[in-house]
Amino acid sequence: MLTRLHVRNFAIIDEVELELGPGMTVLTGETGAGKSILVDALALLLGERGGAGLARDPGRRVELAAEFDLAAAPAARAWLEAQSLDAPDGECLLRRVIGEDGRSRAFVNDNAVPLTSLGELGEHLVDIHGQHFHQSLVRRHVQRDLLDHFGGLAAEREAVASAWTAWQALDARLRELREAEADRAARLDLLGFQVAELAALQLAPGEYAELTAERERVRHRARLAEDVSVALAALSEGEPDNARRLVAEAGHRLADAAGIDAALEPVRALVAEAGIQIAEAAESLQRYADSLDTDPAVLDTLEERLDAIRAVARKHRVEPEALPGLHAELERKLAELSDAAATGERLEAEVKAAREAFVAAAAALSAGRRSAAATFAAAVTDAMRGLGMPQGVFEVAVRPRVPEDAGPAGADDIEYLVSANPGQAPMPLAKVASGGELSRMSLAIQVIASDGSAIPTMVFDEVDAGVGGGVAEMVGRRLQALAASRQVLCVTHLPQVASLADRHCRVVKLSDGKSTRTSLMLLGDAERVEEIARMLGGVKITRRTRDHAAEMLENARRGRRRRA
Repeated sequence: MLTRLHVRNFAIIDEVELELGPGMTVLTGETGAGKSILVDALALLLGERGGAGLARDPGRRVELAAEFDLAAAPAARAWLEAQSLDAPDGECLLRRVIGEDGRSRAFVNDNAVPLTSLGELGEHLVDIHGQHFHQSLVRRHVQRDLLDHFGGLAAEREAVASAWTAWQALDARLRELREAEADRAARLDLLGFQVAELAALQLAPGEYAELTAERERVRHRARLAEDVSVALAALSEGEPDNARRLVAEAGHRLADAAGIDAALEPVRALVAEAGIQIAEAAESLQRYADSLDTDPAVLDTLEERLDAIRAVARKHRVEPEALPGLHAELERKLAELSDAAATGERLEAEVKAAREAFVAAAAALSAGRRSAAATFAAAVTDAMRGLGMPQGVFEVAVRPRVPEDAGPAGADDIEYLVSANPGQAPMPLAKVASGGELSRMSLAIQVIASDGSAIPTMVFDEVDAGVGGGVAEMVGRRLQALAASRQVLCVTHLPQVASLADRHCRVVKLSDGKSTRTSLMLLGDAERVEEIARMLGGVKITRRTRDHAAEMLENARRGRRRRA
């Protein structure tokens, strides 16, 4: 679970630190105080793309950090271990630093990592449900992804995507071959010429880099010869004070001395080893000096070979290093085109097999979706009835497509259908749900989808917008029930939801007339009464409002004691 969130110089936040625990925590405050900015900061820590202009003070960098206790996150621990990023104390620290230009650096347990790694790890740590989720809920792909998430169908989705990609790649090759048959003779001539040209070049993999290095060596052979000669003289050929002679003399002296005092024996051994290494170095330098070719024609030969390689590379619009790979690819195409009939038959068989593999993978995914759809629909229907829609009915339609109309997400059309009133046949979500109903359905769907998740921390950013009264309390109790099995962080404007939380933080926007900053306060019992009263009463808070707030908090405490 998330234990600490630290934010510095982000948006209107100068610096805040939020300590968190298990159960349900709510963030409340006036509109614009910065509640959702904390959620945005957490999203950036979990790999969301940032950009320039995020800093409160443009002269300083944005600094974000979050600590997690991984006791209830086995998938996150396994990911960290696989990446050799695990911490021995079972905790995890995520950090992200964003500069004025929008460039950022990411760290996991003080190890620098790519931003994508934050995203991969974040998928095992936190699930964020944004305040505008209900607006995207009417989109078919969102509905499909939620069903797959609830059904735990990630492996089946991956298998379908892989099979679809393989099928499409083979099908594209077959179409290319058939299209090429129309101008087969011209293509054969061109490919034959290109392959012959590359074959005549006889460029081996890695040869261009080797030739480039050899050219540099030949161009600077005079300098190399001089440096090697000076080094040889210093090591063994100078008179009378070359390194080899001096070390040998030191060795003789130390041998005599070690015969008197054994404590000098390790030093004598080191000097002897140094003498051996100097001798080996001198021999290597001598061989290198002998290998330096002084023939000026060698450089001309190298330049001619490099020019020829570069000329062919320019003609084919590739880097010189890519020519061997291009040669192999053109030879393959020439062979296919030369034997188009046999190649076409083979590719047709491969396309057929790939299509069948995709159909089988898509069928397995469809079966999983139909099974999950029934369970998901029943659970969401039950949740709707607990959120002030007593006659509500929710269904998930899973309609098959033909394989040719399918895609990497499978061969199904997924559509959510709802009936909010008795006697009304279920219809597409976007056509029958009002704004308030859509918000409640959004919350019901998110909570139910989360029930099937192993992610230990759930964040809800004003997902209870558009509801109030008794329904608001039902929303709060649903979130409270979810918090019994995982950590819940909720940004809310509803006093009914806030009163049911285990802990309550108030976000306040402060201004001195010149600048504005955000402050964060963990509320005690008396402070919670005042905040709930503010949420109930608005500008004017009366004794009756405070009494009502205190009663709401007491009822919530009694409810927690009964459940315990």
